[in-house]
Amino acid sequence: MASARVLQSFLSAVADEPATVAVHLVEPGGTRHALVAPIGTSVMRAAVAAGIDGIKADCGGVMTCATCHVYVDADWLARLPPPSDDEDAMLEMTAAPRLATSRLSCQLQLTPALDGLVATLPETQY
Repeated sequence: MASARVLQSFLSAVADEPATVAVHLVEPGGTRHALVAPIGTSVMRAAVAAGIDGIKADCGGVMTCATCHVYVDADWLARLPPPSDDEDAMLEMTAAPRLATSRLSCQLQLTPALDGLVATLPETQY
């Protein structure tokens, strides 16, 4: 009987979790794209699936090209894990200037805590 209660509690918690989250990508000129993407998807994959031209993603998300560079809105930085050493090294190779808010969107996995994430696209990826 206790295991049935645990299972019911787990199923209720899972049902309360959203299956998707919203992501807002802002072009350098101010045009805003509102995307909806599944939990666990990278911001890069969500952008590519939506046809956002400002994310090139030449390497497909394996962190070898830095063509998915974004500037995360400062209000969201504390919710993100810090960049790995590999991501940090790749951020040194971006075509647009690296800022304190620069991240590779292939490394930003969407979670419920990131619902509403805002990031700006750089002027160029090449």
